[in-house]
Amino acid sequence: MNNDLGWMLDDALQVPGARHAILLSADGLLRAHSAGIPRDEADRQAAALAGLQSISRASAGFGGRQDGVWRQTLIEFADSYVFLVAAGPGAYLAVSAGESVDMESVSYRMQKLVDRLGRELTSPPRLDAGSPA
Repeated sequence: MNNDLGWMLDDALQVPGARHAILLSADGLLRAHSAGIPRDEADRQAAALAGLQSISRASAGFGGRQDGVWRQTLIEFADSYVFLVAAGPGAYLAVSAGESVDMESVSYRMQKLVDRLGRELTSPPRLDAGSPA
């Protein structure tokens, strides 16, 4: 994994109290991580958070709709939070934060980052695809 998108994840951490950010695939592979989290820890968290997302999605029926589309999971600990959101087809963005973080600001920054990541991860069509067939 190269960490070409890591610099973009650092932007989500501009909210006071935000700690780390990772971009992961649905199968738990790390795609990018912010500067402050070691690669090994980011890999471990990517695997765990993919499982969490799967469990969250499977519980849609508990919310009243069997066909509910998963959007976000929030985990609250005694002194911290983990936010997990969809970041495109088969990709998720996770941010960890301390207990005093402005949760609305983190969610807003994450959604803005998801918009930017979508543009970065999508390849534009080639204009000169070669000679006609």
